[in-house]
Amino acid sequence: MIVARRIDYYDDPDAPKPNSLVPSVNVVVTNDAGDILMIRRSDNGNWAVPGGAIDLGESLPQAAVRETLEETGIVCEITGLVGTYTDPRHVILYTSNGEARQEFSIVLTARAISGEPTPSSESTEVRWVPRAEVATLPMDRSMALRIGHYLTSTALPHVG
Repeated sequence: MIVARRIDYYDDPDAPKPNSLVPSVNVVVTNDAGDILMIRRSDNGNWAVPGGAIDLGESLPQAAVRETLEETGIVCEITGLVGTYTDPRHVILYTSNGEARQEFSIVLTARAISGEPTPSSESTEVRWVPRAEVATLPMDRSMALRIGHYLTSTALPHVG
C-alpha cells in the first residue's frame, strides 16, 4: 500500500495556499514502436511520465535527460516541446515537509537511446505503455491533460 506523500489539488477551495513555485520538466519518451515510457510514482501510486525539478546550473534539456535516467533507467534524447503548464489552480502538497507548490511544468518530447526500464526510489514500476493503453492507467488530471496534448498534438505547443 502506498501512503500518499504528494496530493494534487485542482480548483479546490480546500487546497492549501501555495508557498513555492519550482520550475520543473516532464518528458514524454517514446521507443521505436511509439510506446510511451511511464512510471508508477512512489509518492502517490499514480502513473506519470518521468520528470522533476530543474536544478540550478542545469538547462531544461539537461534536467529532462537527468530526471528520465534517474527515475527510469532510460537514456533519452530531447526532440521537441509538448507545452507549458502553469495553472495556479493546480496545487501540489508534499506532506513530508508541508510544501504547497503551484504548478510550473514544461513538457518535452524525447526518444529513447539506451537502457532498460528500471524502478527507482521515485518509481515503483517503469514500463513502456502502448499509446492506446495510456488512458486506462490511474493518473492525476494534470498528467492526463499533458499526455492528451501529446497524443492529439498539433504543430503548436500548448501554453497554459
